[in-house]
Formats: sequence, structure tokens, C-alpha cells
Amino acid sequence: MVSQNVVVSDANTGIITVSNSSVFAPSAQKPPTVPGHISISKKKLLKNLELSGAQSQRLNSWVDSMRASSPTHLKSLSSLSSEDELNSWLKRHPSALDMFERIIEASRGKQIVMFLDYDGTLSPIVADPDRAFITSKMRRTVKKLAKSFPTSIVTGRCIDKVYSFVKLAELYYAGSHGMDIKGPTKGFSRYNKDKPSVLYQPAGDFLPMIDEVFKQLVEKTKSTPGAKVENNKFCLSVHFRCVDEKKWSDLALKVRSVVKNYPTLKLSQGRKVFEIRPMIKWDKGKALEFLLESLGFENSNDVFPIYIGDDRTDEDAFKLLQERGQGFGILVSKFPKDTNASYSLQDPPEASDGFLATVGGVETNSTMIMKGAME
Repeated sequence: MVSQNVVVSDANTGIITVSNSSVFAPSAQKPPTVPGHISISKKKLLKNLELSGAQSQRLNSWVDSMRASSPTHLKSLSSLSSEDELNSWLKRHPSALDMFERIIEASRGKQIVMFLDYDGTLSPIVADPDRAFITSKMRRTVKKLAKSFPTSIVTGRCIDKVYSFVKLAELYYAGSHGMDIKGPTKGFSRYNKDKPSVLYQPAGDFLPMIDEVFKQLVEKTKSTPGAKVENNKFCLSVHFRCVDEKKWSDLALKVRSVVKNYPTLKLSQGRKVFEIRPMIKWDKGKALEFLLESLGFENSNDVFPIYIGDDRTDEDAFKLLQERGQGFGILVSKFPKDTNASYSLQDPPEASDGFLATVGGVETNSTMIMKGAME
């Protein structure tokens, strides 16, 4: 069970804070270079070389990870070995469209609840994150979906930014990787009828720190062409999708040089983006669990959650569904990836025009189940 603090959406207080004593370890510093000849012991020299080598190894690991997150660096599927790898991966994570009948059969008699990532799932990955617009067709599909099932967007973006893209008041929104959760606007959804909108902000006390780090990152990265720092309220994103690959290692060092001074923040990486978040025990999986409990499905066998996402941060939600033994996760990807998802879809159009549109048209007996759960 997730520890909750639920208040009305216009509340100004009642926000709880979760703390964690883990520390983001700063990287070792290279010894200063002094011109001329100096006297140094063999032991000290070896130690300095060891530190320098460790730092270099960590940096190379980060750059390799940055390359791996870029579709342009993924292996071409034209080679026989890559085709074999893809076929093997698809056997383990088959297309959700090909397995649609089996999925619907598994959900029979249960309430379907939809959870959708935004970037790379509802919207394609674009060069400018401020222009990751949802298509009109995708908006109609999600709107129709929300009429049939409780539907939530779970994203690393702040709620205000995503809502400006989606413009659907009948959805649940979990922004900042689930650290800012709100329910549908009253009167727009039958699932929260006569109930206040949900508000959950487990990292409320971090807001001043996040704003402080945001200003430092903007200043630190302004000399790196193409780098963009995005303030997502309870977390920060440093996008490097428009940064020359030769500058990646330099950008990684700049970001780490700021974050290392804040031991209660953690640095991770997604698809061509660095993520800086409060070091609390909260993620997209926790957000999914919180929303299910808010809908009345705590310890219920009558629910069938479906989570669709494309990024590493979505893996926490995929893993949670595996642990619950309910519903399943769908990874949106054209390429083989290590994942806890059960099924796959290739891209946002396949998710919208294919899977979501088909699910939205399915007639089930979930309405009566939902009605009983909410009473």
C-alpha cells in the first residue's frame, strides 16, 4: 500500500515530504597540473593515475550511455544478426496489436485502467521539446478512451506543460515523474463524480532547491550549443538531442559538476536527456499504484491496468505491474531493449491509430465494476 496524502486541488497546505538519506557521490577530482618539474613519490603518482583513470572510466560510461539512448546509434536492422536479434526480442515482447484478442480476453470482467507516457508515446520525440505537440487524431483517440476507462498521463514533464499540449480535462495527470498528481476537473469525468480532484506532491519541500539548481544549470550549459534545460516543477531535464556528439562528454561533466553539490538530488538519464530528481522513494510505478488506490482498487482483483511508455523511467511502472500480477506494460520502440514490458508497439502512430483506437472501441462490462468501486 502506498502512503498517501490526498487533499482538494485548490489546497495550499497538506503536502507531505519524503526524505531519503542516500547521497549522490561526487566524482573524484583530477590533480592540478603544475608547469615545470616537480618531485612526486611513486605511490602518490600511482594513486593520482588511479583517480584519473576512474574518472575517465565513469565519463566514458556516461558517454556510452548517451550514445545508447540515441536512435541514430542503435544497430541497423538491415544486417542478418540484427534481424535475428529483433525476431528473438519480438518473441519475448510480441506486438500488442498481434496479441490484442488475447489481451482483451485476459481483461474480461475487470476494469481496464489506462496509463500513458507522453513523449515518445503520445507524441513523437522531436528536436525542440517545447514543440512536442499531440496530433488532433491522437487527442480524439485519448478523449474517446477516457470515456470508456479511467485514463492517466504519466510523464516527466510538469502538468501545466503537458496539459497545454493535450487540453483534455477528463484525464488524470501525473507530472514530474509522478511527483505531482491531479485528477480530472470536476464534472468532466464520471470516475471522480462527487469527489475532489486528487493532489499528491511528495517532493513539495524540494521546490526552492529545484529552482536554484535550474538557474545554475542554465548558466552552466549556456556555452553548449543545442543544450536545453527544462524546469518540470519537481524535477529538471537537460536535453542534449540537439547537441553535437563531440560536446556530450563536456556537457555531462557540466551537469554533474552542479548536481554533485546537492546530495539529496539524483542524476539519471533517459532518451537524449539528463533527469535531475529529488532522491525520494517515488517514481512512475509508485504514481501508478497511488492512482489505482485513489480509484478504489487497492488489493483488488477486479482491475486490469495497462501502461504504455517508451523510456527508462517507465520501467518502474512495467516492473510494478509484473509484481502485482495484474495487467501489463507495453514498450513503444522499434528496436530491441531490455524491458519489463510484456508487449511492444513500434511508434506513437501505431499506439494511437492501432492499439488505443481499438481498445477505445471495445465493449466490456467494466462500467458496472467501476461504478461499484467508486461507491
